[in-house]
Amino acid sequence: MKAVGKPYTLWVAFAKLYETHNDLANARVIFDKAVQVNYKAVDHLASVWCEWAEMELKHKNFKGALQLMRRATTEPYVEVKRRVAGDGHEPVQMKVHKSLKLWAFYVDLEESLGDLESTRAVYERILDLRITTPQIILNYAMLLEEHKYFEDAFRVYERGVKIFKYPHVKDIWVTYLSKFVRRYKSSKLEQARELFDNAVETAPAECVKPLFLQYVKLEEDYGLAKQAMNVYDKATKTSPSSEKLNMYEIYIDRAAEIFGVPQTREIYEQEIPSALPDKDVMTMCMKYAELEKSLGEIDRARAIYTYASQFVDPRTDPDFWTKWNDFEVQHGNEDMFREMLRIRRTVAASFSQLAPPPDRDITVTDKTMTLGFVRVGHESQSEAMRTDVNQKDIELPDENDVEDDEKVEIAQKDVPSVVFGGLAKKRDKPEIGEDGVESKVEKSRLGALERIKRRKTNP
Repeated sequence: MKAVGKPYTLWVAFAKLYETHNDLANARVIFDKAVQVNYKAVDHLASVWCEWAEMELKHKNFKGALQLMRRATTEPYVEVKRRVAGDGHEPVQMKVHKSLKLWAFYVDLEESLGDLESTRAVYERILDLRITTPQIILNYAMLLEEHKYFEDAFRVYERGVKIFKYPHVKDIWVTYLSKFVRRYKSSKLEQARELFDNAVETAPAECVKPLFLQYVKLEEDYGLAKQAMNVYDKATKTSPSSEKLNMYEIYIDRAAEIFGVPQTREIYEQEIPSALPDKDVMTMCMKYAELEKSLGEIDRARAIYTYASQFVDPRTDPDFWTKWNDFEVQHGNEDMFREMLRIRRTVAASFSQLAPPPDRDITVTDKTMTLGFVRVGHESQSEAMRTDVNQKDIELPDENDVEDDEKVEIAQKDVPSVVFGGLAKKRDKPEIGEDGVESKVEKSRLGALERIKRRKTNP
């Protein structure tokens, strides 16, 4: 008891000395004495039993090795426990029957040398003693599956998920769900849904993603497309902030593939205002704007850029403003381009005053703007662009004072004659007023680029 090291190794070395001289009888005598010594730790006694069984296996005494492990794992009688308790000193021999090291060795021997029933008895005893591990649960279930006891295997998985908590239960859940779906497919769909619901409800946020992806695959393969979308929606709301954007992208891609691109609008409109980090809101808005632009909904795309601007500091995120700049050059006019510049200055001033910490997660209650997406045929462009943060008017400098990086050329497209109707005949003939100046009607037909050039020529 005073030894610093592990005295059981002396007993093992003593027994092996006889073994090396082919004196197995005396080696067994030494091991038998060794297992009666009261060591400081249960693991020391368990190691002696395992060494003894290893020696018997080495010399092809398989039956003897199994008998040794059965003897080692036998629980002491009640009378013995009572007598020892009265002495006040409980030796390790009273607790060694609960050693996981012994049981793991024992169950391996039974799988190799015994039959199915004897092996199942050992596994069941391990579960009853509640000394099992996730790997033992998986091994037991796989043994039953190999012998076509599928229902029994699923009951073992069920016991495993009740015994263990996260993170230890993760592998059991993933294996259990995948095996169940592979076995029953659509024949037990409701039961499979119950299992998945239970799995995602008990999983912490950082472990829920693979379970949701398995759940969605179940619905896509054997269930309903609408139900799959509901699972995606729940996954985006349950995932941690670091995983939300990725889940949204998967959700939108699958919705576009199943229902078509226009159907993803509802997802964008519902999910963008949710609790996403600022950088992810900007990313989602840019994807949404690209979608609307591809569908020819320019006003809706512009409204999305306007909404996203509140989250994007021009000093640190120039890419967003460059994309908006290019968008207005391609699709806007002079007034819209000037409005974009005004918003950029307003946002820059706001960020310079507030100076929020980088990568700050803003929940829906933190946001100072409301999402003003344009619904086709219902809202005007000016209504869609209303935001609280951009209501402050800033005096614009003269066009001649605009900085070089803000001087852009705006693309000009010819307007079809049918748009003007009878006015098309006068298109090439400017209307001159009494003061010899072109009328406002004629000027209004000019493209943004031409009007800017004329203002610079005739201030």
